[in-house]
Amino acid sequence: MHQLLLDFGLRELLNPKFYIDNGGLWLLLFIVFAETGLFLGFFLPGDSLLFVAGIFSNSLAATVYDTHSSFLNLLVIGALAIAAGILGNTFGYFFGKAIGPAMYNWRDRMLFKKKYLYEAHEFFEKHGVIAVVFARFLPFIRTFAPIAAGIVDMDKKKFGFFNIVGCIAWVLSMLFAGHYLNQFCKSQFNFDLEKHLEVIVIGIVIITTAPVLIKVFSGKKSTV
Repeated sequence: MHQLLLDFGLRELLNPKFYIDNGGLWLLLFIVFAETGLFLGFFLPGDSLLFVAGIFSNSLAATVYDTHSSFLNLLVIGALAIAAGILGNTFGYFFGKAIGPAMYNWRDRMLFKKKYLYEAHEFFEKHGVIAVVFARFLPFIRTFAPIAAGIVDMDKKKFGFFNIVGCIAWVLSMLFAGHYLNQFCKSQFNFDLEKHLEVIVIGIVIITTAPVLIKVFSGKKSTV
């Protein structure tokens, strides 16, 4: 029984449709905020959740304001998600400035590993302000990049600009890809992505985590 509950919990936590069915648009916005602003949110399915939200954009938008236009509904969800993502990164940045240095003295726990902090800090130092933009598309890294920016005391105006640019690119690309890819597959191949969400989510996870895994394993080989 305990194992069944554990399996259910892990499976559902990684299933974006679970969040949409049980929390709707407001839970989606909280997850976007948490994954980009709270270091405990690194395990949340940000990419796949936004992609699936694009597929169900009309029903999600109807909970706030149904424009009766698929494109405008996408923009409504996109504007709210962008705002949540910008606020999340901003919170992470000031969190890093306030207590970031002390985090290096924390002991590893189940939901916190210092190696993630070091990896994000190294990534940010190596790639500079562009890291704030590209980090949006990398799981784990996007959670810690704004904290690292705060730790290294990046200029607030530069961080704010690249924060906005990165969030707009990330949110709109995921939402529009989900919505219009689903329409294309339906019209051209009679293939409904709504009925194959698990496969889609696995594909997104593989694509988005591949750069991180390649970096980790290539780094290990170079040190041998």
